[in-house]
Amino acid sequence: MESSARRWNHNIHYHWLILDAVPAGARSALDVGCGNGLLSVELRGAVPEVTGIDLDSAVLEEARQHSDEVTWVRGDAMTYEFDRTFDVVASVATLHHLPDLDAALSRLADLTSPGGVLAVVGVARTSRPKDMLLHLAGAVQHRWMARKYEFWEHTAPTVWPPPHDYVTVRRTAERVLPGVQWKQLLLWRYALIWRKPL
Repeated sequence: MESSARRWNHNIHYHWLILDAVPAGARSALDVGCGNGLLSVELRGAVPEVTGIDLDSAVLEEARQHSDEVTWVRGDAMTYEFDRTFDVVASVATLHHLPDLDAALSRLADLTSPGGVLAVVGVARTSRPKDMLLHLAGAVQHRWMARKYEFWEHTAPTVWPPPHDYVTVRRTAERVLPGVQWKQLLLWRYALIWRKPL
């Protein structure tokens, strides 16, 4: 199986946050908007059964080259009939592709098994001076990391600028996912970690 071990970009940089959130004993994981499949492959190292879903057939074809131990699904996670839930629902740089943040977070929560974890690393736009300071620090970090590691450009579709700002994402997440842990990150990212009640 090929992983992201020799690749680096802003999304890969935070895969560890997702992997650290995997609960002990987790048996199944869903990678929503799996793109080129690197996170799905890493999740498969921690969880016996992993499904990666994405709408883009081209990136899914590349994802299939990384591993035959992940179930790759072409579809819309908002409407696809899984007929099940997952111990881990993960998503990296996907929520900003979905204009209805409320509905997206509710859907991901519904796909999470009781006692399971929803782990999101997302992208949002700046709306406060504090955000600009973090972005400046992120720009410095980007330059340093890009020199240390070769920057890898994924081939998944991109959306810029993001439709949601950090304040909106945090407020929406705290309303839809009571008890969610929020963290604003460098490299223009944020993290949401939520454990679904039993």
